[in-house]
Amino acid sequence: MVDFVHEALLYRDAEQFLAGTVPFVRDGLEAGEAVLVAVPGTNLDLLRGALGRPGDHVEFLDMEVAGRNPGRIIPGVLAAFTDNARGGRVRIIGEPIWAGRTELEYPACVQHEALINTAFEERPARILCPYDTSALDADVLRDAEATHPVVVEDLRRRASNGYREPFLTADDFNRPLPAPPPDAITHRFDLDGLVLGRRMVASFAMDAGLSEDQVEDLVIAVNELATNSVVYAGGAGTLLLWRDGPTVVCEVRDQGRMDDPMLGRRNPGPAARGGYGVMLVNLLCDLVRVHTHEHGTSIRVFVSAA
Repeated sequence: MVDFVHEALLYRDAEQFLAGTVPFVRDGLEAGEAVLVAVPGTNLDLLRGALGRPGDHVEFLDMEVAGRNPGRIIPGVLAAFTDNARGGRVRIIGEPIWAGRTELEYPACVQHEALINTAFEERPARILCPYDTSALDADVLRDAEATHPVVVEDLRRRASNGYREPFLTADDFNRPLPAPPPDAITHRFDLDGLVLGRRMVASFAMDAGLSEDQVEDLVIAVNELATNSVVYAGGAGTLLLWRDGPTVVCEVRDQGRMDDPMLGRRNPGPAARGGYGVMLVNLLCDLVRVHTHEHGTSIRVFVSAA
């Protein structure tokens, strides 16, 4: 039986954060496990300092950078680290939800936390997710109970009071997206319209001040989504473009249904016929929001000027 544990650590201050994380890391190192710490910058510095020299054997990532897009965390952070461990047991601290998360990002964060339970159910891993009770709202802490089978509170482990089946929670957060602005550029495309769509995205992104690399990433991401619409969703779709301050927002709509919440959150493997496109979109963009509904799917991607 694979030994997978997913815990939420509820902490109210730096002392409790360190009391819950330092022994977790040290126990992993002593057991010969590969250890990753991916938390926001302030907590990253705090934990690195508390660990001292043993921290030299830990991989540290700033979650505000590496996990800016919650949809990127499973394929681009957690699974990438685990795959590099070559099947050995891993120990991970991941803090994907902090007080600075926006209302737009939050549904994707909860879906991420729920789907960890599916992504790692067959992997030897122990994942600890800190939640700052002094800064997060009560509904966020309730969602933490729903997405973690085990909760550590006041340094005591207990079964979660509200844990739910991962796909049910992910579906709860399959929420409608805010309406685009009335002046959003609209391009209806089919196979013959893909080239024009790429050109429109490139021109719009350059005019918005994105860097050359960001423009290239955004064009690749939107083209992957539009191509999926043509190949898998009836041969056509609609592309919308607009700006939100320094952020370029692109949305692709079609009549297909994206019913697998894990699509784009795990590597489909070399034998798969598809599935890489949405994962690539998650890796390239600052935020990806998906809403699947009765009449189709809308995927909205965000890239902000550096």
